[in-house]
Amino acid sequence: MDVLNQLILLGAVLFLISILASALSPRVGMPLLLVFLLVGMLGGEEGLGGIAYDDVQSALFLGTLALAVILFDGGLRTDIHNFRVGLRPALVLASVGVVVTAGICGVLAAWLLDLSWAEGLLVGAIVGSTDAAAVFSVLNMQGLALKARVGATLEIESGLNDPMAIFLTISMVEFIRLGDGGFDWTMALAFFWQMGVGAVIGVYGGRVLAWGVTKLELSPGLYPLLALFGGLSIFGVAAVLQSSGFLAVYMAGLMVGNRVSRGLYNIQRFHDGIAWLAQISLFLMLGLLVSPSELVSYASSGFLMGLLLILVARPIAVGVSLIPFQFSWRERLFISWVGLRGAVPIVLAMFPWLAGLEHWPFFFNIAFFIVIVSLVLQGWTVAPLARWLRVDVPTSSSRVQRVELGVPGQAGYEFVGYKLLQDSPAIKSGLASLPAHLNARTMCVMRDGEPLRDLDQCQLEAGDHVYLLAAVDALAGLDKWLVGEPEPDRLSAQAFFGEFVVSPRAKLMDLGMLYGFNVPEDMASWSIGRYIYRRYKQPVVGDRVDLGNVEFIVLDMKDAKVTKVSLKLHR
Repeated sequence: MDVLNQLILLGAVLFLISILASALSPRVGMPLLLVFLLVGMLGGEEGLGGIAYDDVQSALFLGTLALAVILFDGGLRTDIHNFRVGLRPALVLASVGVVVTAGICGVLAAWLLDLSWAEGLLVGAIVGSTDAAAVFSVLNMQGLALKARVGATLEIESGLNDPMAIFLTISMVEFIRLGDGGFDWTMALAFFWQMGVGAVIGVYGGRVLAWGVTKLELSPGLYPLLALFGGLSIFGVAAVLQSSGFLAVYMAGLMVGNRVSRGLYNIQRFHDGIAWLAQISLFLMLGLLVSPSELVSYASSGFLMGLLLILVARPIAVGVSLIPFQFSWRERLFISWVGLRGAVPIVLAMFPWLAGLEHWPFFFNIAFFIVIVSLVLQGWTVAPLARWLRVDVPTSSSRVQRVELGVPGQAGYEFVGYKLLQDSPAIKSGLASLPAHLNARTMCVMRDGEPLRDLDQCQLEAGDHVYLLAAVDALAGLDKWLVGEPEPDRLSAQAFFGEFVVSPRAKLMDLGMLYGFNVPEDMASWSIGRYIYRRYKQPVVGDRVDLGNVEFIVLDMKDAKVTKVSLKLHR
């Protein structure tokens, strides 16, 4: 019993240290996942905690479970419109990109580390895919609002590339273990089965789960649990059928996040905490599993392969994969750099361990060191690089404090609450100016812990809590009306988008005469929208096109169509 109590104490202390360290991490720019990894190593057998942990079977189980939870949460937060924008390039990156990355890394590893070609390709397969936990964590913690095309491609790629990485790793492990007899071309058919069946189970299972969350009458606290264990059940069904559970659970999260309206915010907030728990558990466990003394002996090889992966293999893979798509060089460079490696390569490095390969410590420690290199170099520089390459856009407010209480029997409405800040537009205009088209009604205003009377005449103040009954499709408009968010100078609306807002139907010739820029004769009758769509088949907010000394920037989109364009003059 004493041993059990000590383990509970040690485990709780490790989690507390990791959580408290998250408050310091943004100040020094250190990626949180690296913090969790280092805390785990600190608590390991060679650290202060002295915890001896080398059970690879339980580590693989916990790692798989944690990744499933993280992918489900990632799907919940992916907007279906962004998914459509980024799906095709992400699919190519998740398939062709992984193969190219693994192949280049494999050849370089065999050549530079004196390995057989099969062992080199196994190294490439293990580190060939980006990691959803690392990508989601770094983008969220850095507070980056990326252009939809870039952000969606990165997030969807990290959610879809696990099946290819697993297929390549298992294939190479079996080839090394059994020789030529370990590779069967039917394994390629198994890969397509995994992808196809996993996607189908995820889509239709997610729709059923979304229907259950919307229609079933449960205690409010049970809806997040229904979503969580429904998602894990979909993962389990796909895995039992020998298809990709990771792909299935990501697609299920996407379906739930885009088909559920009642209480979705509460479900997402609950899963945010569960995803953090999964990430902390995963990286603490991986930190406990590694032996720092062994890791040091592979430092030079791991550092070299990490640099080659980041600077050679990933950029080539991205360049080849994105040839058919309309990405600018800035966007391609950023996507190349943000190919973070995290838990997935370390989990895949357990496969040679489980298969009993002779050199499994080499594969495990090399993968572990490459992950550290990736988190340090790439994770530390994501935000500065996004600003330098101008692939970020003005963010919507992060200071909305919203409480959603699902109205029984009314899936289309929510009770929402906001705490007003000093720069809230509503403070100047008052409640009487609540836009009628938002389809919302003020229920209560709390000031200093007391409800105010005569709401129609009251003047709002900073610190007031405003509670409304609102339609779900009005929440974005309420965010803009009730919350003000100052942006950095470079990302202020005027600095980023320009001084003038015009219709995409406006003619180039008319604007040229008005603002004094030249328009080619063959484009005299063109609209701004036509000019933008010539450059981008699927434009997103923040896309820019130049015409002489004028820059047109996509300002707003609705139903995948450009609705507002800003005009910026370069003097």
